[in-house]
Amino acid sequence: MAKYAFITGASRGIGEAIARELAACGYHLYLTCRSSSQRLTALANELAGNYDIECTSFTGDIGDVHFVEECFSQVEDLDILINNAGISYVGLLSDMDVDDWNNVIRTNLSACFYTSRKAIPLMLKKHAGQIINISSVWGNVGASMEVAYSASKGGLNSFTRALAKELGPSNIQVNAIACGVIDTDMNKHLSMADLEILKGEIPADRIGTSIEVAKMVHHIIEAPSYLTGQIITLDGGWQ
Repeated sequence: MAKYAFITGASRGIGEAIARELAACGYHLYLTCRSSSQRLTALANELAGNYDIECTSFTGDIGDVHFVEECFSQVEDLDILINNAGISYVGLLSDMDVDDWNNVIRTNLSACFYTSRKAIPLMLKKHAGQIINISSVWGNVGASMEVAYSASKGGLNSFTRALAKELGPSNIQVNAIACGVIDTDMNKHLSMADLEILKGEIPADRIGTSIEVAKMVHHIIEAPSYLTGQIITLDGGWQ
């Protein structure tokens, strides 16, 4: 039977890698991005052509409940929800304004509520499904100069554990991946010197890749259904 996955923040980085991984596995895809419409459309066309799948793309603010509802009005069947879209803010909390705070929280945390509440009824019809949230090690331990980001990911971890308990009796698994330093645009503000210092702190002695996160997503999807409510750390042994 055909299987369907909805992936947020899919135009680049981790989201794009997950889309490629699941397309190769034969999943039909729903992909979102905030503003890179041409890039996402090109990706959707490429994956549809290469893997003979259906691939629908949406461009808009995933932190806007009306955009999410518009997307899901076109979704009739769903097996996997990947909440990947995320933004960061680097700076002192005392210098952060209210709009910046709200933007981080709504994109990284509220959006997961918006997508999950629309995805769950589709999964309940099948008495099966999985929600996988892309989190961060900063959600576990917190990061100086990234208080809003840490708070949003900490909230996402608690969201994951609580929702897993709620949906466990319905055979819907909810897990999260707490990523360490991954080579994505979110870390482009780091200098080469900063990256070298980070690498020195990571036992694996390197930065992680988006492909590795995508492979972990695939592993979770294929794992026994008894795996739920877990925050799985993928950080090269760093934290």
